[in-house]
Amino acid sequence: MWESMNKVEEIIATTRLNELLNKKEEEKQAKTVLWVLAIIGAIAAVAAIAYGVYCFFTPDYLEDFEEDFEDDFDDDFFNDEDQV
Repeated sequence: MWESMNKVEEIIATTRLNELLNKKEEEKQAKTVLWVLAIIGAIAAVAAIAYGVYCFFTPDYLEDFEEDFEDDFDDDFFNDEDQV
């Protein structure tokens, strides 16, 4: 009878040990995923800041180009003589 109790205790101890090992593995996986997401987030933040700085310092040549021709278009298209 004592032999069977020892085996039961041994099985319980083995089960607890396996549970502890599985918890540690799950924690490792969770930490790895967290680190990967943190690195991806940091890269995305740096890219967004770089794009914002680029847009801020890049002059808008198209806006200047359109302003130069707005007045000429109005004067040439609508003449006072063409009105009926």
